[in-house]
Amino acid sequence: MSAMTPPDGHLAEEAENPELIKAKIVSETARIHWPQLQKFYAAGSVITVCAGHDLVDVAFAFSADNKTQVAEWLAAGAVERTTEQQAQQWFDNNTELWAVVISPWVLVQDKPAQFN
Repeated sequence: MSAMTPPDGHLAEEAENPELIKAKIVSETARIHWPQLQKFYAAGSVITVCAGHDLVDVAFAFSADNKTQVAEWLAAGAVERTTEQQAQQWFDNNTELWAVVISPWVLVQDKPAQFN
């Protein structure tokens, strides 16, 4: 590191590296039961990602503010605000979902856990 480079200068470079951003999203993605997400749903912050899409890819598009891609998914119904009916079903079944926070959103996906 040169005298001109601040000690944390590598952070700016890392913040622009898509693979590092995706790795961070993966590390922050977890399974959580719906009742723990209800307060976020009540605030209108929960977005449902259909099972046919990769949650990490969708989260990456949200984090990169890729308005074009997000608009396409919204128009196709692949990504949408969680409906009242869906929220009720998940509550009734105490459903465990995949979730990741891309502030101000909580992206969720109802997809079974895969154990290898």
